[in-house]
Amino acid sequence: MKTKTLCQWKCFSVEQTTQTLPDGRHIEFTTVKHPGAVVIVPVTDGGELVMVRQYRPAIQKWILEFPAGTLESQEDIPACAKRELAEEVQLQAEQWQNLGELLPVPGFCDEVQYLFLAKELSECDGELDDDEIIEVVTLSIQEFEAKVANGEIQDSKTLSAFLKARTLKFL
Repeated sequence: MKTKTLCQWKCFSVEQTTQTLPDGRHIEFTTVKHPGAVVIVPVTDGGELVMVRQYRPAIQKWILEFPAGTLESQEDIPACAKRELAEEVQLQAEQWQNLGELLPVPGFCDEVQYLFLAKELSECDGELDDDEIIEVVTLSIQEFEAKVANGEIQDSKTLSAFLKARTLKFL
């Protein structure tokens, strides 16, 4: 398999490879290479969901989503989840539950998102990244579902993580 890097930015790259498909055909395929990310579903002792209202420059709007972030080079996945929870919502958790993995855009990107449920929350210090503008929002499950129904929550990783936590009976 021959690989050519077309673009490199921060920890992301766009690579073109010559691949052999399962049926034997050879193709040129372009992939966004991504180091992976974590998504955290923080749940308060009262059963409320801690979310962020974050400005996303790519779409030029504010969205409601669960705390999440990109893995740093060689970073341990659970350590990244703990770091992102502290950075984005200034919380730490005593109880962590692995909810599995997501493939958000497998048609052109190799990103894997690692999902976690965080409980027994307490305050801690954390610093936002330079490009982040975040407001912390707490919602009941009913409020969350109402915002999904009326289109206020559109973020796919947030919707998927919530569904996974509900399906596994953690919410």
